Amino acid sequence: MQIQVNTDKTIQGGERLTQFVTAAIDAKLHRFGGQITRVEVHLSDENGHKSHGNDKKCVLEARPAGLPPVAVTHLSATLDQAIHGAVEKLERLLGNTFDHLHHPKGTTTPDIV
Repeated sequence: MQIQVNTDKTIQGGERLTQFVTAAIDAKLHRFGGQITRVEVHLSDENGHKSHGNDKKCVLEARPAGLPPVAVTHLSATLDQAIHGAVEKLERLLGNTFDHLHHPKGTTTPDIV
């Protein structure tokens, strides 16, 4: 899985941030293995240099193999919280997406006979 990290002009990117984001994504999404070809990360500060409230934004766009892209957004007070929140949302979304593919009736529980 390829991970691409993008930041706006108010977020200082770099190797350290890329490693942090990559580790957070790998920790939660490793179970999907080859089912995801790429994850694009977009980090921004909604209020620029001002600091109040939930102004750090993380958007994750995953590209599942053979499926349309899916995306999640999480706003939080810190960049760390925004990243972790978005990764958790993406993990749930991908889990549901792949579960529905493997269960034609749209259910994740086995039928009781």
